[in-house]
Amino acid sequence: MRFNQIRDFLTIVETGSLRAAARRIGVSQPSMSKSVAQLEREMQAQLLLRTARGVVLTAAGRAFMARGRVIHGELRKVHDDLAALRGRTEGSVSFGCGPAMTFPLVADAMSRFRKKWARAHVRIREGMRTALLPLVRDETLDFAIAESIAPQDEAGLLFKPLMKPELVIVGRRGHPLANAVSLRELAKANWLVFNLPGTSGALERTFSAHSLPPPNGLVHCESYATALSLVVCSDLLALILRQAVDMPVTQLVLQRIRIQEKVSRPIIGIFSRAGAPLSPTAAAMVQAVGGAARAPGRFEASGGILKYRIDPTVPIARSGRRRV
Repeated sequence: MRFNQIRDFLTIVETGSLRAAARRIGVSQPSMSKSVAQLEREMQAQLLLRTARGVVLTAAGRAFMARGRVIHGELRKVHDDLAALRGRTEGSVSFGCGPAMTFPLVADAMSRFRKKWARAHVRIREGMRTALLPLVRDETLDFAIAESIAPQDEAGLLFKPLMKPELVIVGRRGHPLANAVSLRELAKANWLVFNLPGTSGALERTFSAHSLPPPNGLVHCESYATALSLVVCSDLLALILRQAVDMPVTQLVLQRIRIQEKVSRPIIGIFSRAGAPLSPTAAAMVQAVGGAARAPGRFEASGGILKYRIDPTVPIARSGRRRV
């Protein structure tokens, strides 16, 4: 079994057809077909069914894909490790981030990363933790920046806390509840939420802390840009980063609703696969993300936001989480 065979198989599954996979990798379609056929002969099993509409995984193919992603991820790390030893900075890194973190953390981290890794290939996937953490486990992603709210979902992962950012309640300019001063006044409002109802997100924790029923999460959205546009164009309320609200462009269309109660702060950090060291490229990106989180004027202005720090001397709990 060769690295290219695994890469070709995974690309076919991701793109849905031999033609699309060949186009992405930059090889001919017959070459792609030959690669998969050789892999199937070595596995002594049919992995893909070719149909008029594309390819479909067989039961054997699904089993191979789960392991193949991990194998491919580890082999890619080996290539990056060897390249780094030769002084080359052109590896690859794939990571995911929650919608609230896409702005402004990732942009600053990318700028820091590019100072040394100017030629590295970077792939960023936006999504909620429920979508990103499985991709970290199977090494589709090197790591994910996400909120830690459900330890039972984090088995097999290592969590490094970065920060506790301040969240604020916002609505569109001229919102009927713009002058509300208590959470109780907002109890019957319709909300846009980033976490699924019942998953103990920051909004649910805030309502629960003040003995209020769960908020009416009318819209569940996993895209930050889409979320902002929905809030601007409707009477939905949302919790977003204070730094995002403070930007001049955002202030033109959104306004903060200042209530007397404290809003629960999420613990944001980096999830990576336990027992699988990051490649030099991925480790450099993690370092850049940490630097962006600690940048003066970025998050610590909210008061105590860096209460949770990465400490390599802290022992790892059995679940793979650092005790904080």
